[in-house]
Amino acid sequence: MAASFTPSAEPPERDIELDTAALRVLAHPLRLNVLTLLRERGPSTATRIGDELGINPGAASYHLRRLASGGLIVEEPGRGTGRERWWKSVHRQSIHEPAAAPAEQREAGRAYTQAVAVAAADRLRRAAQEVALLPEEWLDVTAYSDFLLYLTPGDVDRMRAEIFEVISRYRHGEGDAPEGASPVVLQVQAFPAAGTALPPAGGA
Repeated sequence: MAASFTPSAEPPERDIELDTAALRVLAHPLRLNVLTLLRERGPSTATRIGDELGINPGAASYHLRRLASGGLIVEEPGRGTGRERWWKSVHRQSIHEPAAAPAEQREAGRAYTQAVAVAAADRLRRAAQEVALLPEEWLDVTAYSDFLLYLTPGDVDRMRAEIFEVISRYRHGEGDAPEGASPVVLQVQAFPAAGTALPPAGGA
């Protein structure tokens, strides 16, 4: 059973451009999923997050503290006790643009990107377990699709920008979402087919 989460009285700020320190904090798939859970469901505790992600509260608490040290989450004021701390996300979304990142961020950005891919795969796996339970109106519009395209890096960059522009037209805050709306996860993934874009063995 999924743990219950409680909306915060104060919505998170919109977006954060990740610096090197934040990239290093988020270079862990489980930590990313903890942060995503807070952003999707609202404030929660280590116990509730542990129940949702299938980890023990001690591990959840460790990842919450690491996220807090990176300025990505804060304690929810006026809630909890000395033994039960409530945490909330500070931002709606994290942004990292590898092409625009300074050279010193490259290594941290690569580790973060790898963690994002692993975390997304885990969220997809958990969503797949609920497909059989979806109401018909949601099952009819749910999409799990992938396409094999032959593109240059420039093609991918242009297509990504076009897709993001479409997504921006459908973004609503929690307070102004239309009636009947539910949180919908739209994963956008564009990557070379495994093994096709790697440099030759022994190459630079």
